[in-house]
Amino acid sequence: MDFRIISLPPFRAASSGLVQDFDFSPEGILGKFNDWFSAITPSPRDSFMPRDFLCFDGETGGMVWLYALSEGMDNGGWEVVDCEGGCYVTYTYRDGDEETNGRLYQEASAYIEASEALELDIRPGHLSMGHIITPPEVIAAQGQAQMEAFIPIKLKKAEKQCRG
Repeated sequence: MDFRIISLPPFRAASSGLVQDFDFSPEGILGKFNDWFSAITPSPRDSFMPRDFLCFDGETGGMVWLYALSEGMDNGGWEVVDCEGGCYVTYTYRDGDEETNGRLYQEASAYIEASEALELDIRPGHLSMGHIITPPEVIAAQGQAQMEAFIPIKLKKAEKQCRG
């Protein structure tokens, strides 16, 4: 598999906070967070980058959902956090296909481990995350979505670090 290496800039984000139950129903925190940001229509200049990132915290086993805020954007009452950005190895898979996701995550991890230039950079506030890249109207038409997974990395040589 070929992996992309991308850089995300630092950004402020509304946060669902750490959630342990993975409840995406309309009554659950993740469902309410999804409903809130899904109702937002970003301006054309703000619609080029992914805006929401579902992060997995391996230490706690919980999830945090982030929505990148533009300057002056209302946070909807959700906590606001600073995200430092950085470099990520990414890959795509069909949303919900956890077998393929697990296999690709292992392949990406082996790719990073074998690299002379890169190493994992998973730490508090800098987690593996995912983003649905399929537009909602395409999801409705074809009944499925594609997820892009992001694995945080950094350069092994400390004199030049990856920054967004």
